[in-house]
Amino acid sequence: MTEPETAYVGLGTNLGDRAATIVSAIDALDSAAGVRVTARSAVLETDPVGPVRQGKFLNAVVEVATTLTPQALIATCLAIERQHGRKRETERRWGPRSLDLDLLLHGEHVVDEPGLTLPHPRMHTRAFVLDPLAEIAPELIHPVLGRSIRELRDRGATGDGGRSTAILPGSHPVARRSGRMIKDGRQ
Repeated sequence: MTEPETAYVGLGTNLGDRAATIVSAIDALDSAAGVRVTARSAVLETDPVGPVRQGKFLNAVVEVATTLTPQALIATCLAIERQHGRKRETERRWGPRSLDLDLLLHGEHVVDEPGLTLPHPRMHTRAFVLDPLAEIAPELIHPVLGRSIRELRDRGATGDGGRSTAILPGSHPVARRSGRMIKDGRQ
């Protein structure tokens, strides 16, 4: 059996019952073969990125222990998106989405191939990724930039993704069932 590696997945949604979608996606990740959620950030409400007018997003980051390859983990994430109604082939770039799961980091892997770039190519420019990731893994070193997530967050995201507001508490390490966070902090 392969030793588990630590990976980080960003979650976002701005359609429907956003909080329930985040909980459901975390549960789906935790239930997937070869994946166990080990920590989760607070859920943050963030402004949308890009030129399309749309509602605010809820964003979070989870840490997972996984025996899956990066390619298999991104395939699992895409399947969970589809289960939550996402149709990437018909949606508008930067538009609203039912669920977005981004594989941010997977161990020390650096990958650049069709359908997968690791580390995520824009994570270091996005406050809605850096804020929750720094909450659960501040000393984690970006394998290409050589800086900690805390350093990247503290020097400020330079591209897209304005600052965010926490609306639901995180937990580190995560409880086995993540649904409790909504009941405790739902607006």
